[in-house]
Amino acid sequence: MLVDAGIRDVLVTNEVVGATKVARLAALARRAQIGVCVDHPDNVAALAASGAKPDVYIEIDVGMRRCGIAPGEPAVELAKEIISRGLRFAGLQAYHGRAQHMRTMEERHAAIEGSAQHVMHTKRLLQKAGIDCPVVTGAGSGTYMLEVESGAWDEIQPGSYIFMDVDYAKNEWAAPLPRFAHALFVLTTVMSRAADRAIVDAGLKASSVDSGLPGIWQRPGLAYVAASDEHGKLEGSPLPELGEKLCLVPGHCDPTVNLYDWYVGVRGGRVEALWPIGARGALY
Repeated sequence: MLVDAGIRDVLVTNEVVGATKVARLAALARRAQIGVCVDHPDNVAALAASGAKPDVYIEIDVGMRRCGIAPGEPAVELAKEIISRGLRFAGLQAYHGRAQHMRTMEERHAAIEGSAQHVMHTKRLLQKAGIDCPVVTGAGSGTYMLEVESGAWDEIQPGSYIFMDVDYAKNEWAAPLPRFAHALFVLTTVMSRAADRAIVDAGLKASSVDSGLPGIWQRPGLAYVAASDEHGKLEGSPLPELGEKLCLVPGHCDPTVNLYDWYVGVRGGRVEALWPIGARGALY
């Protein structure tokens, strides 16, 4: 979607594995400058065999315990494999996703300090092996200023800051991190009303709840307390009236966006723009 829209420099911040997917990546790399992450020599061999010439970044595990090769010597050996296969070693990806949602500033500081040590150690070993490391990329909306201040990263990848969500709002914020405003909402209507509850028409199919239930925008006495497929239960005071429209703040913004065809851009209470979500459902 990005390349079709005219973006000519795209980093796929993940490993792309499997013959069909690698072939698609190879075709894309002929149309634009494409970067991709690796953490295994077999993946490097597959990229080389495809004839593609992407920028290849080694993802190192800096605390996420998800994708990523161990920092230090294992990363250096993988860099040698990339170069020996005739591919361009473009640098390191060092992303500590879990640190984005550590609640206190102290916890996030400690996590990123540890990540920075892994990055610097790996860069020193690469330099000792005579291998240039052009870019270290990573960071997220909950920590990016900490990565910047550490001096270990060259490129940052925050994304959720543009929307924010209920989970990010639970974080403690202090300098040097700015506090961003909520900008993503799910519009819902009260479809049923009783003395002790109101039911809205936005349930599990309307908002991701993996990081918690939605919040209710600008209604401090009201709580979204339960969700089923097409229903959301509200409790509190004052309860909204039947037919009243409310704005929900998603618990997790990223997998909520993927549920919709359009963004409705609103400024000053007026609809200003409709933006299609072109990559909706692009999960493969």
